[in-house]
Amino acid sequence: MLRYVASKFFYMLVSLFILISATFFLMKAIPGDPFMGEKKPSPEILARLMEQYDLDKPIFQQYTKYLGNILQGDFGLSMKQQNQSVTDIITDTFAPSLKLGLIAIVVSVIVGVLLGMLAALYHRKLIDNVAMILSVLGIAVPSFVFASLLQYVLAEKAGLFNVMGFDGPLDYVLPVMALSAQPIAFIARLTRSSMLEVLHSDYIKTAKAKGLNWFAIMFRHVIRNGILPVVTYVGPMTANIITGSVVIEQIFGIGGIGKQFVESITNRDYTVIMGITIFYGILLMLARFVTDIVYVLVDPRIKLSGGKEG
Repeated sequence: MLRYVASKFFYMLVSLFILISATFFLMKAIPGDPFMGEKKPSPEILARLMEQYDLDKPIFQQYTKYLGNILQGDFGLSMKQQNQSVTDIITDTFAPSLKLGLIAIVVSVIVGVLLGMLAALYHRKLIDNVAMILSVLGIAVPSFVFASLLQYVLAEKAGLFNVMGFDGPLDYVLPVMALSAQPIAFIARLTRSSMLEVLHSDYIKTAKAKGLNWFAIMFRHVIRNGILPVVTYVGPMTANIITGSVVIEQIFGIGGIGKQFVESITNRDYTVIMGITIFYGILLMLARFVTDIVYVLVDPRIKLSGGKEG
């Protein structure tokens, strides 16, 4: 187990190194400089700014210094927000995104699994048909379209919620619904197909023949085995929800890291763009790393080297 965890951690570090390097050199490949704007600074001020952000040094020297700073948790200073470090910007703006993301994750897993279980238990009946129609809509309709529709119907017309803002508990409802719609649809379909396969397997028929009660069969065998594909999906889904709330935050006026990311792109704030991109990458890799470990713990049949035992 220790060797398995160490190998996964090593590959995560390699992936992170590639991401940092690619992000750095892509930013440097963008034409112009980050201080271009409607009012271009004088040559003296521009030279001082280039010196302050080490942009006057050779690119390889900039790269090695940036790597060294990253190792110390320092993403540098914002090029547009005076006296603001990128680390502080991420720390200050991540809290609203994290709250929204965590609630959306919990809602997605609970609702998606329940919907998938009901669809599997009532296969080819009304509940199954309704669940699958909802899941198709959840996958097909983009989150920003669904968010705008929710704003119009439930906020503008019905007056049940605020159109924008993130002040009270009710303000979480619409963004969470918009953010969790697609994950719920995926989880419902995964759960349904996996549960149907388990329900028709030989060992379930044997358990029924032995007179094992329905609840024992469901909780000991069906749910445990049927939930494995969902466990695999939850890792990347977690990262995607937390990092993918960029558009939702803009639509609902939530001052989270997603909004900050969009503004940094608009303002050509390269250090903030790089910092948030790397931060998002770390979240995604950590989510995948934890998922790999949990997957092995949930199903002991999984070999630590990959695959299942024969």
